Amino acid sequence: MLDVEFAQLSDPGRTRDHNEDFVGHVAPLTPAQARTHGWLFVLADGVGGHDRGEVASRTAVENVLSGFRLAASGDAHSSLLPRLVQAANASVFEMGITSGSNGRAMATTLVACALRYDRAVVAHVGDSRCYLIRGRHATQLTRDHTVVNEQVRLGVLSAQDAAESSNKHLLSRSLGGDLFVGVDCSDHQMHAGDILMLCSDGMHGAIKTAELGELVNHSADLEIAAQKLVAIANERDGSDNISVQLIRVRGVERVGMYRGRPYKLR
Repeated sequence: MLDVEFAQLSDPGRTRDHNEDFVGHVAPLTPAQARTHGWLFVLADGVGGHDRGEVASRTAVENVLSGFRLAASGDAHSSLLPRLVQAANASVFEMGITSGSNGRAMATTLVACALRYDRAVVAHVGDSRCYLIRGRHATQLTRDHTVVNEQVRLGVLSAQDAAESSNKHLLSRSLGGDLFVGVDCSDHQMHAGDILMLCSDGMHGAIKTAELGELVNHSADLEIAAQKLVAIANERDGSDNISVQLIRVRGVERVGMYRGRPYKLR
């Protein structure tokens, strides 16, 4: 059976008087639920400059968590997560219309990670990220939905110019901006000892990818590791809210699939 441990922490930063980030998770209550539904971790960052970003992020996360709890037994995470994120987008969009915000959209980023057996499925919109830390090497599993990142991808802008751009945090995609949104989704095989890290841009804007493996593995205690990461992000910048979820895979269950049904591999 998949065995995980996790820690999560959200901090307003050094200059903000409120926190527009929101994090949540669903843990299976029984070994049977670990196989039929698995684990879910979700992090959202309310978009600055929009009305009530903290409401948007909380609404999005709670919608995804609720939908995951109500999902059919054995529902494939690769199709379930995009549906849940799309439904959360519609909820944030409709709330923005009906909340008396003078026509201004409510918006948020969102990254979600579901785990079951030996697989992790990641779905995201915006620039909140998911990393895989294997050994002491961190790999970014998500692609930032920002204007400058799209320009780099198209060859219009260099990576160095993008890093120095004043518009580097300008989103090209977010939840709540329209009734429908493009959701990126990817599937990854997990190994015992792997660590998944979900974070908002207040974290990854201050700490480079190359540093994450060492920083996270410096402590065996994930709670201490999360506190250390937040402290470093605050020390280096702290101008934005900072949120992180750390999920360590302690053991996996290898399975194969036959006609949509899992079977245990020896």
